[in-house]
Amino acid sequence: MSDVPLSATVKSFLRHETILAILLVVVLAILSQQSDKFFTTANLLNQGRLMTEVGLIALPMTFVIITGGIDLSVGSILGLCAILMGVFWHNLGLPLPVAMVLAVLVGGVGGLVNGLIITRFKVPPLIATLATLALYRGLAEGISQARSVRGYPDWFYVLGQGDFLGIPTQLWIFVIFAIIAAFILGFTTFGRATYAAGANETAARFSGINVDRTKLLIYTAAGLVSGIAAVIFVSRVSTTRSDMGTGVELDVITAVVLGGTSIFGGRGTIIGTVVGLVLVQALKNGLSLSGVKGDGTIVVIGLVLILAILASNLFSRNGDG
Repeated sequence: MSDVPLSATVKSFLRHETILAILLVVVLAILSQQSDKFFTTANLLNQGRLMTEVGLIALPMTFVIITGGIDLSVGSILGLCAILMGVFWHNLGLPLPVAMVLAVLVGGVGGLVNGLIITRFKVPPLIATLATLALYRGLAEGISQARSVRGYPDWFYVLGQGDFLGIPTQLWIFVIFAIIAAFILGFTTFGRATYAAGANETAARFSGINVDRTKLLIYTAAGLVSGIAAVIFVSRVSTTRSDMGTGVELDVITAVVLGGTSIFGGRGTIIGTVVGLVLVQALKNGLSLSGVKGDGTIVVIGLVLILAILASNLFSRNGDG
């Protein structure tokens, strides 16, 4: 009589997000034993500040991967937006708020171009965004001519270096964006269309879902958020360089996949992405404080990624059985 509800409860408990959260607690406990500096308030808040740009881009990337797609160009869009913000303000003499808005809009245009190539010309997302990765990075380097822009006004640094109620400003921004993304994905028609497009695109089309428009909006949002991340990045490091965002796409995809989003589409959550992001950042920081070199950190993160995926698949099969 109690078999069915017990099985459902166990299956629900053994979700990937739960396994990942348990893994995160274990990792935090181990790392806190390796260095006295790890579990200090100052260090934890600083790590929150450092992971914000990757975290922001990981939110729309979760939507992208749930549809069965991928966006390799987000790091290049970040670099291009950062350069253009400096050019709009320093070279063209536009007010800095206007330059910031224009840079974010350029990010949206970059994402829109990705979406159009994928939906209108039916180019696989991997190929399309690999091409625009090179295109946007080349534009950033060509426009900057290896020159950086510095000397921003003091108020601008509030975004990347300031605090509000003792918490880094950009961490508040990330939390607000994460809540909005979780609500859209979990409780709206658009969220259900995203899952349907990734689970079975043909069935979604027959169900009346405008799959192309859904994808177009998601890739455009990925570009816009990459532009916002660029503004915060420049504010945090106080300068503008063309190599900003190099390799960010790999950190973003790692956090999303570690968080349980299926690379084949149709499955994933924002809470999983956030836990995956925190786990990766904790490993980077904790291993660095313990004296582990960069290569060793990459190896450990790779092992944790494999362990989390294997554990999730194992318990999922048992739950299904």
